[in-house]
Amino acid sequence: MIPLDKVKEIVTKHSVLEKKLSSKTIDKKNFAKISKEYSNLGSILTVAKQYLSFDKTKEDLERILSDDDNDQEIKDLANLELDQLCENRSINEKKLKLFLLPKDEADTKNAIIEIRAGTGGLEASLFAADLFKMYEKVSNKKKWFIEIISISKSDAGGLKEVIATIKGENIYSSLKFESGVHRVQRIPDTETQGRVHTSAATVAVLPEAEEVDLKIEDKDLRIDVFRSSGPGGQSVNTTDSAVRITHIPSGIVVSQQDEKSQIRNKEKGLKILRSRLYELERKKIDEARSKDRKKKIGTGDRSERIRTYNFPQGRVTDHRINLTLHKLDEFMEGEIFDKMIENLSLHAQEEDLKNLKDEFSRNS
Repeated sequence: MIPLDKVKEIVTKHSVLEKKLSSKTIDKKNFAKISKEYSNLGSILTVAKQYLSFDKTKEDLERILSDDDNDQEIKDLANLELDQLCENRSINEKKLKLFLLPKDEADTKNAIIEIRAGTGGLEASLFAADLFKMYEKVSNKKKWFIEIISISKSDAGGLKEVIATIKGENIYSSLKFESGVHRVQRIPDTETQGRVHTSAATVAVLPEAEEVDLKIEDKDLRIDVFRSSGPGGQSVNTTDSAVRITHIPSGIVVSQQDEKSQIRNKEKGLKILRSRLYELERKKIDEARSKDRKKKIGTGDRSERIRTYNFPQGRVTDHRINLTLHKLDEFMEGEIFDKMIENLSLHAQEEDLKNLKDEFSRNS
């Protein structure tokens, strides 16, 4: 059961914001923010009022049912209304719990996705490339904009590492569950005995931080420049255009050499650094999230997996929620990606609701 004071806060706050919006002295800078919060509370206001009036309405209906002076027709109507009231109570309670769940401010942000080949040599790099192609196809279907920040290729069209930004609506909330170790089981093209090989790639999804989210002081940075190099160490540029940025307080290092311009490499490097620092700050604020992300990212070892892609059996399994989809080819084409994300989101939501219920129980 939800504490009534929590529900009363919704009604009270909505009323306070309504008065602020009607005030002629409202700060224009805060108008949009207040309007958004007012609209958000308005979407649950009727539910909150119904929840608060439940006890009184129930008492009134029970009084009608217990009054012998009322004829049977009135009692039947009251009985139907009481059944509907109790049913709505359960529905409204769930809606309120969902509304009261802590909001992740990063959900509406764009995302930076980092994919790295893990255990498995060349096959791991080929799988990393396949994963990136899958996210590209998902982005195209959803009309998201994807831009490569940094890429390091291996032989045979594989990827050692790729970092990209994905822009659109609520990107981070759609992709945040992709963070972790992805394991593949398949027969490589180079395998002559027909044996199934296992390899892995890691995926990290970070909310793209803007300057307003996190300010980086120049004094905290050490920036080194060097000559870009390609596969095998050969020089790909005759000038010192590559940039290595070290954030001294945290020790985070970002290297960027994809652009011919040192300025562009620095801009891209700072974008990655800012998002990594932003996520680091979010970890400190939310200890639970910190543990979660550490568990998801892992080390790239094949034993630490969140999802397995089994090509011989044509299935993809997410081990966090024990969900298996027997349409691996369609999944890699981005066709049924939403089904996986919806199930992961629902699972996370259910866990949050359980935590909220436990919190209410402790405070009651």
